[in-house]
Amino acid sequence: MSRKYPIIAVTGSSGAGTSTVKEAFEHMFRREGITPGIIEGDSFHRFNRVDMKAAMAEAEKAGNHHFSHFGPEANLFAELADTFAHYGETGTCKRRFYIHNDEEAQRFAQHNVKAGEFTPWEDMPANTDCLFYEGLHGCVKTPEANVARHADLKIGVVPVLNLEWIQKIHRDTKQRGYSEEAVMDTILRRMHDYVHYIVPQFKSTDINFQRVPIVDTSDPIIARDIPTPDESLVVIRFRKLERFTVDFPYMLQMIKDSFMSRRNTIVVPGGKMGLAMELILTPIMRQIMNDRKAAMS
Repeated sequence: MSRKYPIIAVTGSSGAGTSTVKEAFEHMFRREGITPGIIEGDSFHRFNRVDMKAAMAEAEKAGNHHFSHFGPEANLFAELADTFAHYGETGTCKRRFYIHNDEEAQRFAQHNVKAGEFTPWEDMPANTDCLFYEGLHGCVKTPEANVARHADLKIGVVPVLNLEWIQKIHRDTKQRGYSEEAVMDTILRRMHDYVHYIVPQFKSTDINFQRVPIVDTSDPIIARDIPTPDESLVVIRFRKLERFTVDFPYMLQMIKDSFMSRRNTIVVPGGKMGLAMELILTPIMRQIMNDRKAAMS
C-alpha cells in the first residue's frame, strides 16, 4: 500500500459487471480532476487468443479439464503483483492492452495488432495521481504472488451466481458471437478456478457491491433478458467500518427505499447503484487524494 502512489483495484469475474463500476470511477475521476493510470486485467493473461486455444487443447490432452482464464496457469499473477508494487514505490510501471475485437484493433493501429493479440509493453503515462485496475485478479493471493496487499482501495463486484451466468451468456452470445453451448462449456470449465481464485478475493475487498435480482433467475440458460437494475437490489458490504468513514444515516436519507440489513451492510434499489457509488466512493477518493498530497509535501 502506498500513500504517495495509491492503487485502486476493482475485481470481479467475467460478466460480473466490473465495467459498470469502472464507468462510475471514470466519471468521478473526471469530476474530481484525478488523473489515473489504467491497467486492464486482460492485459495480464499469459496467452493471446490463438495460443490460449492451443494451451487449452494441450491441457485437455493432459487430463486438466479446468484450465481457464481464471487460474494461475493462464495468467501472470507474479508480474501483476510486481506491477502494483513498482507503481506503489515509484508512481510508474509498464502496461499493455489486450485487443478484444476489430474496433479496438483500429484504436491501436499504430501497433499493427489484431483482435485477440496484445499491444507491446510500454511505460505508463507520467504524472498520474493513482493506478486504477479493473479485471479478474485485482485482489488475488497465491503462495507465489500476493496482489491484494499492494492495493489501497479494493472493490468487489459480485452478482449472485445465476445473474452472473445470465450476464455472461448474453454478452458472449450477442456481442461476441459464441453459441450458448460454448459459453456453458466455458462456465463449467472455469468453475474450479472460480472457486479457488475468484471467490477468495472477496475476503479482502474493502467494499463489495452484490446485485441480487428480484425476478426468477432459477434457470440462467433459458433467461431471455438480463434483469434490469429496477428488477434488482444491490447489497453493499463494508469489511472494516473503521477504515473509511461511511455516513449511513445520510445515505439512507439520500437513497429512497434503502435500508440497513447489518451494521456494515446497506441495501439499495438496483437503479440507485450509481448514486450509491457516488455517495460512497467520492469521499473515500477525496480522503485518498488528500493523504497523497500530504505525503508528497
